[in-house]
Amino acid sequence: MANNRGYPHCRRFLSRRQSILTIALFTIFAFVFSIFLLLFGFAPKEDDILKDDTRLEEPQQSQSVQQQVSDENLWGASLSHGLHPCIKPTARHKAAQGSDHYITVRSNGGLNQMRTGISDMVAVAHIMNATLVIPQLDKRSFWQDTSTFSDIFDELHFITTLQDDVRIVKALPKELESIPRARKHFTSWSGMGYYEEMARLWKDYQVIHVAKSDSRLANNDLPLDIQRLRCRALYRALRFSPSIERLGKKLVERLRSHSGRYIALHLRYEKDMLSFTGCTYGLTEAESEELRIMRENTNHWKVKKINSTEQRVGGFCPLTPKEVGIFLESLGYPPITTIYIASGEIYGGEARLSELKSRFPNIVSKEALATAKELEPFANHGSQTAALDYIISIESNVFVPSHSGNMARAVEGHRRFLGHRRTINPDRKGLVELFDKLESGELKLGSSFSHLVQEMHKNRQGAPRKRHGPLPGIKGRARLRTEESFYENPYPECICRSKTAV
Repeated sequence: MANNRGYPHCRRFLSRRQSILTIALFTIFAFVFSIFLLLFGFAPKEDDILKDDTRLEEPQQSQSVQQQVSDENLWGASLSHGLHPCIKPTARHKAAQGSDHYITVRSNGGLNQMRTGISDMVAVAHIMNATLVIPQLDKRSFWQDTSTFSDIFDELHFITTLQDDVRIVKALPKELESIPRARKHFTSWSGMGYYEEMARLWKDYQVIHVAKSDSRLANNDLPLDIQRLRCRALYRALRFSPSIERLGKKLVERLRSHSGRYIALHLRYEKDMLSFTGCTYGLTEAESEELRIMRENTNHWKVKKINSTEQRVGGFCPLTPKEVGIFLESLGYPPITTIYIASGEIYGGEARLSELKSRFPNIVSKEALATAKELEPFANHGSQTAALDYIISIESNVFVPSHSGNMARAVEGHRRFLGHRRTINPDRKGLVELFDKLESGELKLGSSFSHLVQEMHKNRQGAPRKRHGPLPGIKGRARLRTEESFYENPYPECICRSKTAV
């Protein structure tokens, strides 16, 4: 074999060829080694760092998903299961007829008692084929409000919206003002037969005056068209006056711009409610005595002596501000939650409200949202300010009533009608048991307590269900009192699975 040392150019060539071969072999080896690592789960150091970063991010992503689920559970509307408002009359519905028979009405109670009562009287006027005169509002209730119908409601809208159902006029014709009229206390929770019988009064009278408007119709067993007429009256015709609507919507916008979402809390811890129910838990002796005297001096409150302890244990008392704070905290609402107080003056003032503010500092009221100038037209008109509370409560992300009064029932029913917006109805009887165990030391605040509260209320958040009938074991007309209010849950008559919402 020839020696190539004498040929320098050959050595350079061979060296270059070996260098290229070495690089090629190394490249192939590196490629194969990379495939091996990939297949058997190994990786270079840089990849190890990447994989560690990925493992660190996974819990954050999972936590984010959990937070979204939690938000949905706290703020999302209940599943409506394809249900829609359905209040159009059927083909069998009779149009309004011009009638020379008139019904005059004195509506009784606070705002929502009057609203539902007026809706009842619209249906009664239709059944009796009568002309309805714009109702007179209660000026003798606890608030002593002098507001007229047109101060609170859009009168023209009320008349025109119902013109195909009932003839409505602003006042009696002058020639009928002085004639004798039948004065009736229509029986509560009455059906079609009762009012068809009452129509015999037209033989002797041209005008019937109804002294009370609330609960004049049964909750159940009425024709579909009568039930839908009640809904048209309440949810379409009884629109608030333009000034109330404007300010109400403005306050909702301010709440949303402040926090995006909010809870409307109907904190019924007001003097009249505590006195009426006889609930004195957590009050001083002087406060308890003040409420007792008020109850004694209120003529139309029939029950004077009430055992406060029995009331509370039975779940008939409004939750205290402190109890509401524990309740909302246990449901999982964070301390930063904005809570709008939809109520009048809280009994005990700021000192008692502080027990709620200690857990939820972002407490908002009308006075905080609106300027003094904006609220001035509504001063000393409790029904008008209650209308502002109603609008803000209907539009809230979550509505929570501390007691099942007229407003609580009306707002819950309206929110069901609008798509089953989340409405949390506290189980006051069950909660009192838990609160008493907290007080005795048998239970402590924490995850276990929260779990008990959440389980207790998982089916009390406004999901679709049919209206409850009378309680079992009760006979006669008394059973009608135990039925769930039509205006608290207008399903199934005014909420159905039709393809088009009306």
